[in-house]
Amino acid sequence: MVVGDEDRSLLMGVAYRLLGSVAEAEDAVQEAYARWYALPDGHRAEIASPVAWMVTAVSRVCLDVLGSARSRRVRYVGEWLPEPVSAAAWWTSLAGVPGGPDPAERMALDESLSTAVMVVLETMTPAERIAFVLHDVFGYRFGEIGEVLGRSPGACRQLAASARRRVREAPRPVRAPGRVPVVEAFKAAWQSGDLGALVALLDPEATVVVDGGGLVSAATAPISGAERVAGHLLEVHRRLPGMALERSTVNALPGLVARDRAGRAAAVVALDVGSGRVRRLWVMRNPEKLTTWGA
Repeated sequence: MVVGDEDRSLLMGVAYRLLGSVAEAEDAVQEAYARWYALPDGHRAEIASPVAWMVTAVSRVCLDVLGSARSRRVRYVGEWLPEPVSAAAWWTSLAGVPGGPDPAERMALDESLSTAVMVVLETMTPAERIAFVLHDVFGYRFGEIGEVLGRSPGACRQLAASARRRVREAPRPVRAPGRVPVVEAFKAAWQSGDLGALVALLDPEATVVVDGGGLVSAATAPISGAERVAGHLLEVHRRLPGMALERSTVNALPGLVARDRAGRAAAVVALDVGSGRVRRLWVMRNPEKLTTWGA
């Protein structure tokens, strides 16, 4: 089996959407490769689609991880959010790979990568999550998904339908360029400490969720209401003197990175924008989930 960038990108894309963690996704992909090369040569030669076999293997590994992850997250300090990824994560899109998806398919892939959708995925059962990601995002048949979950195609269809309803009920991310001016204005207001401008740019029912993992100072419960959210952001501004904000791609959509005076990423912020205002903010402060954002 010759593994190209497109194959590895596919496997990482599946694993990250299933687990919400880059490190765990990398481990799952590595385990799938170990299982592939552990097969007898004759057995590997009989497999018609090695990539499909690998996707099945990765999904099975992720199913096991998701089972244990639920108990770990019950003990997690504060709110748990998926690890944010930047445009530098080579596997987040197949755009640069020959034979990759067309623009419409790439848009669907990017939307499924958004923090808004990733947060919804976290509310699903492991079986629902796998059925939705493999079918609705990557186009696998329910018969193939049944081989991962050990269920009938009809049962997998029902799982995907249940997951799909959850995604439909959640506010959908607004794609650029409509959200870019809002993100830029929000960045300027936060950077300058302008309370009035921040409140005006926030939806009255805006909510901020912060993941500090118990390792840094962070709100341990969601904060709601434009004035309370704005006040929280200004408190962050006060606690990080010299904080510099830069617009960046966060999970395939425009977001913000807050850096300290040394240039280290102190926070990565994913924004949900609708009707010209910021509706939700997901702020990653856990340093263990910021390692890929560099200095």
